[in-house]
Amino acid sequence: MAGRRWTNRLILKFTMDVFDPRAALRQGLAIPAHPLALTSHRRLDERRQRALSRYYIAAGAGGLAVGVHTTQFAIRDPKIGLFQPVLTLAKEEMDRAPHPLVRIGGVCGPTRQALAEASLLRELGYHAGLLSLGAMGQATEEELIAHCRAVAEVIPMVGFYLQPGVGGRALPHSFWRRFAEIENVVAIKIAPFNRYQTLDVIRAVIEAGRDDIALYTGNDDNLVADLLTPYRIHGRERRITGGLLGHWSVWTERAVELHERCRQADATPEWLRLGIEVTDSNAAFFDAANGFRGCIAGLHEILRRQGLLEGIWCLDEHETLSPGQLAEIDRVHAAYPHLNDDTFVATHRDKWLR
Repeated sequence: MAGRRWTNRLILKFTMDVFDPRAALRQGLAIPAHPLALTSHRRLDERRQRALSRYYIAAGAGGLAVGVHTTQFAIRDPKIGLFQPVLTLAKEEMDRAPHPLVRIGGVCGPTRQALAEASLLRELGYHAGLLSLGAMGQATEEELIAHCRAVAEVIPMVGFYLQPGVGGRALPHSFWRRFAEIENVVAIKIAPFNRYQTLDVIRAVIEAGRDDIALYTGNDDNLVADLLTPYRIHGRERRITGGLLGHWSVWTERAVELHERCRQADATPEWLRLGIEVTDSNAAFFDAANGFRGCIAGLHEILRRQGLLEGIWCLDEHETLSPGQLAEIDRVHAAYPHLNDDTFVATHRDKWLR
């Protein structure tokens, strides 16, 4: 209920005026990273893809991130050809939503590819591009900044510090300090799964004087603490106000509620205990014990159990659950029943699947 009350406040704030996605991002939103629904033949399951979007919207999400890591980067392969269709399906469902959502699409690849993807997002009415630098592993800092500036000329940009364990690269404070000076940067998703590197980003944004850049956590290993922590540097304080997470693509109604409660809370032993429960759940979903190899399949398994997906298939037939991961998912589901939204999904699932 708290998640839906929060959504109602968002509706009131932004329907009284023209919807401003930048202001909404700064206020702080719960944004799921959208998975990919496939049939057993590993083809797009349009009905279930739409159902996922409807689920997130009904759960009170403040936006959707589509074409990102959780959606599987392979949708861009010309032989697969799902990048534009998946973006379009999500756009159509967001067009039908009863409240405005911030629309974020993934942008990756070398500069030529990234510019083409950013242009497509703009044509489809997406508000910002989440820029992955995983394909720029050998680029110098100067080349990375030039790449980012070029993309930002096409579409407002959300920076992305992706952990190296799933395809990202280490990015020093000096990079983020220069990145924060790019005018069309609207937010940064901080997801290195590393306290030192998280602090690098926040310090850089504060030093750049960019109060207009929204800070979002993608640190699934430290999610609650990220949302509760005030960062005071050089006498100025910033908070991470929202989350853009693959973890929030499951148990989303509870995630929206958690986000709203965190924004109104201070750190206490009870909150820190809850944070550990969320981290423990994420370890099972994301397959931390096996270097995150089963992270997407783990999310699919939760959605399969709830009846939103037919199976856990990924585009890569070798991408599946790791040995022991299923037992770990069973364990956290039993240990933390207050974190799941099984009842909410069961109540509305048939309507979303029509």
